Amino acid sequence: MLTIFLVQTAALSGSDAEELDRCLARMAHGDTDALGRLYELTSDAVYGYALSLTKNAHDAEDVMQETFVRAHLAAGSYSSQGKPTAWLLRITRNLALMRLREGGKSVTMSPEDWMEEFADRPDFTAEDAMTLTQLMDALSDEEREIVTLHALTGFKHREIAAMLDLALPTVLSKYHRAIKKLKSILQGG
Repeated sequence: MLTIFLVQTAALSGSDAEELDRCLARMAHGDTDALGRLYELTSDAVYGYALSLTKNAHDAEDVMQETFVRAHLAAGSYSSQGKPTAWLLRITRNLALMRLREGGKSVTMSPEDWMEEFADRPDFTAEDAMTLTQLMDALSDEEREIVTLHALTGFKHREIAAMLDLALPTVLSKYHRAIKKLKSILQGG
């Protein structure tokens, strides 16, 4: 089903956040198994968010790997406030934006790129790939980021506003405008 681009992974629950906090604390003390667990719990969200920013599968993969390297190195400075996913995605965002600045303009993924990306999903068709390309192209970078943060990781709009340093009404407006655009395209309007 086409909704996989928005729901590539389920939103992390409160107990997941507690486990992520424990992983980061263990990583700060050199536990490499904890890094593996952190990766297992968050790699889909990190990759999906990196992909929404870079619009390039190879860059998103690089950003994801670098995110976990940075998280491992910075685990000792992490201060638990019950928001480990926000901390990890902030690293992801910074790395993705740095990559975009270094590499110039990003290249939107083609339907063929999307087919390759979801080759392991038998329910993902060529038509889905074309629709997904059209949907992603319809959103501005900021709209795509807001929708991805809300749908992929389950962040509340006020959390997104704080993360992106935007006013809550701005985030709400951009989110609703983006959803309206997506619905219009899917309904053929």
